[in-house]
Amino acid sequence: MIRMRNTKGKKVCVVIGATSKWQSDGRNTLLIHGHSVDDSNLAVGVRWGVGGAVAQKFAQEGMFVVLTTRKEANAAGLAEAIRAEGGECMIVELDLVSQDSVASAFDIIRREAGDPHVLVYNAGYLEGRDLPPDKELLEYIPVELFDTTQHVACRGPFLVAKEVLPAMRKRGEGSFFFSNNSSSLRGRKRMTGQSLYYPRVMMRTLAQVLTEEYSEYGVHIANVVIDGTIDSPGTRAMPRAQKNPDTIINPVKIAEAFWYLHTQDRSCWSHEIQLTPFPNKPSY
Repeated sequence: MIRMRNTKGKKVCVVIGATSKWQSDGRNTLLIHGHSVDDSNLAVGVRWGVGGAVAQKFAQEGMFVVLTTRKEANAAGLAEAIRAEGGECMIVELDLVSQDSVASAFDIIRREAGDPHVLVYNAGYLEGRDLPPDKELLEYIPVELFDTTQHVACRGPFLVAKEVLPAMRKRGEGSFFFSNNSSSLRGRKRMTGQSLYYPRVMMRTLAQVLTEEYSEYGVHIANVVIDGTIDSPGTRAMPRAQKNPDTIINPVKIAEAFWYLHTQDRSCWSHEIQLTPFPNKPSY
């Protein structure tokens, strides 16, 4: 694996989950549509969902961006797009289910890029989406499915936080942001076709705890509630998205919200923001 190192000493932004399960050949796209979709007519900022848009935005602002994904090939197109726009990045494989993988990934990041100034935790999962209508109740949820959601929604960010927060605390600055959804606001029943999202409440709670523990050391923690369907190749191809395009959130604008958080003055930090398309009533 050949990586581009941070030879210019740029500040480092790590995006956990830089690719999207809804990209043209993503897992959710294949599950819902049964095949890959064509993304050639989509703007480059939309093709890899929130993670891709955030990576492109922070690279455009002059940061060295680390793209983490379970398989390097998943992020190859995104890395090429960033470099085509004059940005610098590297891809590091990371599997949140494995503590060893997380530790190994951050050993590489610290050695070849440097300690992160920004960490955007954007990991997602689709566990639960393929369960049939008669399997909505908790009693039908396989334990291994629940375990995966906990790995990604709670244990994963805990492990990542342990890797990056000590250096941020010692430096007296840093940003650690969670990309979350409306299911983090309260426990909700899983409906047919939905992921098992109630563990996301734990992610929001962790963001609140880290705010209390690390804000005083100059580390900006924030939970970003993305309250709606995000534009991407897989979601745009869905009939309901084509029928109601105003209800689809532009990931480029989500990325701008993350940059806004990172550049906020210390005298008025936001620790949670909620992004909702204008035709929709905000979740609560």
